[in-house]
Amino acid sequence: MAPHLAEITPRTFEAALGIRVRPDQEHAVEPVERSLAEAYVHPAGVAWPRLILDGSRPVGFLMAFFDIDWYGDGSVRRSGLWRLNIAAAEQGRGYGRYAVAAVGAEIRRRGGSDLYVTWHPGADGPEDFYLRLGFRKNGETSGGQVVGVLALGDGTEGASA
Repeated sequence: MAPHLAEITPRTFEAALGIRVRPDQEHAVEPVERSLAEAYVHPAGVAWPRLILDGSRPVGFLMAFFDIDWYGDGSVRRSGLWRLNIAAAEQGRGYGRYAVAAVGAEIRRRGGSDLYVTWHPGADGPEDFYLRLGFRKNGETSGGQVVGVLALGDGTEGASA
């Protein structure tokens, strides 16, 4: 079966909470519980939490953000991938690449042209993953994390990764 996204509902809530990254990755990404709490406190339409399913099997969680005031002063609005948690046993099977492509498609659908992401710097972070998908560092940091951007074109970004 092909992966797909599911809304977090009372039916999918427990499955989302069951997504755990590898122990050595826990310092680099917040747990699903924190993401769902953050989604709850942000205005409607900003946070987009989704369960990643392969058939009916939960394999990951993502949370995107749409049209946020990046600097808090109204000067720059951005959309992107806020969180990506692929279950430890499911890593290396293309679900992360699928998640990035799905968020990119949603940003394009909403009229956006760039997908932003931040990541934990260092050898133990996901930098290589994002760079392989075509993200480029834009020279910024946010909360001590590297900021990367992917120009959204015709929907083929990440296809060669």
